[in-house]
Amino acid sequence: MIELPELPYDRKALAPHISENTINFHYGKHHKAYVDKVNSLIEGGKLATASLEEIVRAAKGTDQGLFNNAAQVWNHTFYWRSMRPNGGGAPKGDIAAMIDRSFGGYDAFSRQFADAGAGQFGSGWAWLVKAGDKLEIRKTPNAETPLTEGVTPLLTMDVWEHAYYLDYQNQRPTYIGKFLSDLVNWDFANENLAR
Repeated sequence: MIELPELPYDRKALAPHISENTINFHYGKHHKAYVDKVNSLIEGGKLATASLEEIVRAAKGTDQGLFNNAAQVWNHTFYWRSMRPNGGGAPKGDIAAMIDRSFGGYDAFSRQFADAGAGQFGSGWAWLVKAGDKLEIRKTPNAETPLTEGVTPLLTMDVWEHAYYLDYQNQRPTYIGKFLSDLVNWDFANENLAR
């Protein structure tokens, strides 16, 4: 059985960039529904005591319904940690040096990351991942996740409409801009990079 993880901050903490109302629906309804569905799908089966990562990997290519829900639990948990109050702006530490080497600087990275999020047709995710000795920006549709792609996820931005629609309506690029300027948690990316 898996559990809905606690948010790493209060539901009001990301305002005004992401409202408590959005968090209540996104975390309290959408994320919780994925958790509940995974538990109903694994109850009494061979994955009933597996970790979330084990469930995601086992379901990939074999059980689309279970994969979709388990991957969405994992992606959302990672997304909440990819943000923090008073976050955003240029990174510091090892991640900053790798961004410089991989993209030619923060400005180039932020343009490419914003383009990945804005260019994801329909629902999905934009990711910063470590692939070998360099960083890459990837986008994934629906519940797909780099967790199953042999790379190290460093941070993600949710571009499903439920992530931003209550606050930004159809202005996905505005939400993406606020994610980068005011929310992204570079400390979390540095922690992931060190693993």
